[in-house]
Amino acid sequence: MTVTRSVRVATVFTHRRSSETAAALQVLREVAARHGSVLRFSPEETRKHGLRPEPGIVVDAPVDRAVDLCIVLGGDGTILHALRAYAHTGVPVFAVNYGEVGFLATIDPDNIREGLERAFRGDFETLSLPGIEVTLSGETWIAMNDVSFHRQKGMRVADLAFDVGEEEVGRVRCDGLVIATPAGSTGYNLANGGPVMAWGVEGYAVSFIAPHSLTARSLVVAPQDAITVHNRSEEEPVDVSVDGRPVCELAEGGALSARFRPGVGTLAQSYGASFYHRLREKFGRLVNTM
Repeated sequence: MTVTRSVRVATVFTHRRSSETAAALQVLREVAARHGSVLRFSPEETRKHGLRPEPGIVVDAPVDRAVDLCIVLGGDGTILHALRAYAHTGVPVFAVNYGEVGFLATIDPDNIREGLERAFRGDFETLSLPGIEVTLSGETWIAMNDVSFHRQKGMRVADLAFDVGEEEVGRVRCDGLVIATPAGSTGYNLANGGPVMAWGVEGYAVSFIAPHSLTARSLVVAPQDAITVHNRSEEEPVDVSVDGRPVCELAEGGALSARFRPGVGTLAQSYGASFYHRLREKFGRLVNTM
């Protein structure tokens, strides 16, 4: 999808090391002022950068889901935070990579001024990203990358099983299990030897972390099929994380449901951006030919 509207109000998120984004933040403020745009900063961002209220700068601001754009100066973790904050709103997340990999970033720092000029003109494409909705004991979380299950430190290996619909598909003693979206398939899932899924693929992947088995296999699940993860242990709970952030425990004998949800996040992209170009740029060729 192509966006051509100008940006009047934007939320700003940055990663935790403020010294690394200070110069970029100054460029952002200059570009926003030139376009007559207002930048909103949460209480955390306000404190992090020592900001004060002034024309075009709103400090200590709650997340306003009616803004025109969300700008991120950070890595994939900060981008995922922004995508969750603006889930189901259609607000594009335009990210400048200040992280290690930055697979989800729109531009790199060496292109920041030109890139931000395009951002405030609304001169970019958008990509709709699916998420995973997980539910346990009446609480619900949204993951943009993955939901992961881990044995607790110092405890025995986990005994995890997962159902697709009404059928138990896999049960393995392991260190954990990951359910990943296509965007998240190049993260933890990739490290497990799970399948890489191109953006636009409808479905999600399940892979085991350090399975104690010679036959454990990953699986791509159809989008309409719900997944239920069971902790088959009789004694040990396992930790559950959403996009790398701990959210709850899955008790021994407990079960957690996960569903594929299309159209959760909106990611800004430069024109002509390709998943396959990003894949090769960030991770190298899938096959090294001589």
